[in-house]
Amino acid sequence: MIYDIAVIGGGIVGLATAMALLEAGDLSLVVLEAEEHIAAHQTGHNSGVIHSGLYYRPGSLKATLCTEGRERLYAFCAQNEVPTDRCGKLVVALDEREVVRLDALEERGRANGLQVRRVPAGGLREYEPNVAGIAGLWVPETGIVDYKQVAEAYARRIIALGGQILTGCKLTNCRRLPDRIVLEAEGVEISCNHVVACAGLQADRVAEMCGVQPGVRIVPFRGEYYALRPERKALVRNLIYPVPDPDFPFLGVHFTRRISGEVEAGPNAVLAFKREGYSKFSLDLRDTWNTATYAGFWTLARRYWRTGAGEFHRSYSKYAFWRALKRLLPALEVDDLEPAGAGVRAQALSVDGKLVDDFNIVSAYRMTHVLNAPSPAATASLSIGEYVARLALEQIQFGRG
Repeated sequence: MIYDIAVIGGGIVGLATAMALLEAGDLSLVVLEAEEHIAAHQTGHNSGVIHSGLYYRPGSLKATLCTEGRERLYAFCAQNEVPTDRCGKLVVALDEREVVRLDALEERGRANGLQVRRVPAGGLREYEPNVAGIAGLWVPETGIVDYKQVAEAYARRIIALGGQILTGCKLTNCRRLPDRIVLEAEGVEISCNHVVACAGLQADRVAEMCGVQPGVRIVPFRGEYYALRPERKALVRNLIYPVPDPDFPFLGVHFTRRISGEVEAGPNAVLAFKREGYSKFSLDLRDTWNTATYAGFWTLARRYWRTGAGEFHRSYSKYAFWRALKRLLPALEVDDLEPAGAGVRAQALSVDGKLVDDFNIVSAYRMTHVLNAPSPAATASLSIGEYVARLALEQIQFGRG
């Protein structure tokens, strides 16, 4: 059998894309997932935030697809009995320098269509009784969900539409024939007319295996979390964020109530020495070598070495982690924190050392590759899936595979 489309990657973006393709027409489709179950990596280790679209440059793919995808996600979850909570979040400025950045953030949020609300110092505790700060921004569109449950709902829909999902099928080779593509995975050979690759942490390698030069390299960053002890969860009502540093692509340590009721604190952002390395002691020599031999990494390291050193310090020092969190929540004691999980972000890095800020999707003959889809990709997954599906179907429609 020759499938119309093979989707590489059973994370939330791959599944959303497969679902969009099947909903668009009568296609034969198979999803290939390397692990033994779907949503094994970025999706399954997600913090569970439904992002509002506050941070993203107006007009960018991130901004457009996040704001569209957010409301579609809420609707999908309601229709498929996946619990969500549109609880809102509070972004807190701790000094006058951060107030200036808060002004810019408020302007950006309004440009992205959000109903953000400026909160003076005296009003912060109406939202979060234990928070400290001199100003804040309330973002009512933000919510929480379990993205693994969302991915499972996508998978059920794919099966209902006649698609197939094959797990334990790690791609080992790709052969481009004149009339089709042949994918070789562990114990499986799949022929198809078009490939859509949503390979996350392995996106650049999958592209190269398929004969496509990605132009970027995936550099993994691990985010580590603590959780508040159950008897101290009341310190946080919903979500509390600092004002992010505009020169650094991560949001800083913050507090997140999970849909399960647990409250997480974090994450930091440390260079990971294994692409699927969820422990600070995880090491893969190939992954480390790929990062260490990439010129773009050293350019990035020279630019951010002080910030990176601070992140590593927090990784190995609970006390340092606590001090960063305590700035937002003065009542927090170091013993209120207990170790929780970690996730690894697949961040595309260009050869000139720039972290690719927007979603990066490229087309090649008979192929569509998602090369960069970090946060808010889970929030935007339905819109990203539709966008990628449209690119793939345009190729098929015009006879290019």
